[in-house]
Amino acid sequence: MPATACLAPSKPAPQAGRVRLRNQAALLRAAERVFARAGFAGATVADIAAEAAVPKGNLHYYYRTKRDLYRAVLTNILALWLKETDGIVADADPRAALEHYIRAKMRFSREFPEASRVFANEVLHGAREIGDFLANELRALVRARARVMRGWIAAGRMAPQDPVQLFFAIWATTQTYADFAAQINAVSGVARLSDRQYAEATEAVVAMFLRATGLAAPVHRG
Repeated sequence: MPATACLAPSKPAPQAGRVRLRNQAALLRAAERVFARAGFAGATVADIAAEAAVPKGNLHYYYRTKRDLYRAVLTNILALWLKETDGIVADADPRAALEHYIRAKMRFSREFPEASRVFANEVLHGAREIGDFLANELRALVRARARVMRGWIAAGRMAPQDPVQLFFAIWATTQTYADFAAQINAVSGVARLSDRQYAEATEAVVAMFLRATGLAAPVHRG
């Protein structure tokens, strides 16, 4: 499943194209909320249309079936996540590249928490819709980025470690702020992390991984 398979519109006139993309985005956000609450089996097209405040016929104009819309939600969040690995290339600064990626993953957990939960639920149930993508495209992308990191390590630009395991750790840590937000909020004693608290959490996560990879800036003590 290509990362943009469900996102690429046909070639309408510019204004019509903007309207189409805006409508698709609104439907996707509504679908994220409904699928996150009810799962694929429990969600209905009527529920999603009601959440988006559009007639059901309008939804079918963009997405023929509930499964098409479900796959679009998964495709959209994967496309967002994977695009942020583009900076992990051989001639990049390792610290800047990893910091950018981690910050982006934290930002997406803040901005698209329901989509992250839909993805997590899909994987927990065996990745029936995206299993082929995970085993092929995602595996190939991670292996390519891991080769870059091994080059950094060989050149002494990054602390020795298994880059694939590093990816797993980054995914687990950043996505937990979406998938297990209820637990984080409960332990933090709040209904929802404030913007300030989330920014502090982001800084802590970034610092933790930069230290683990030997890329943290030196601490200057007076």
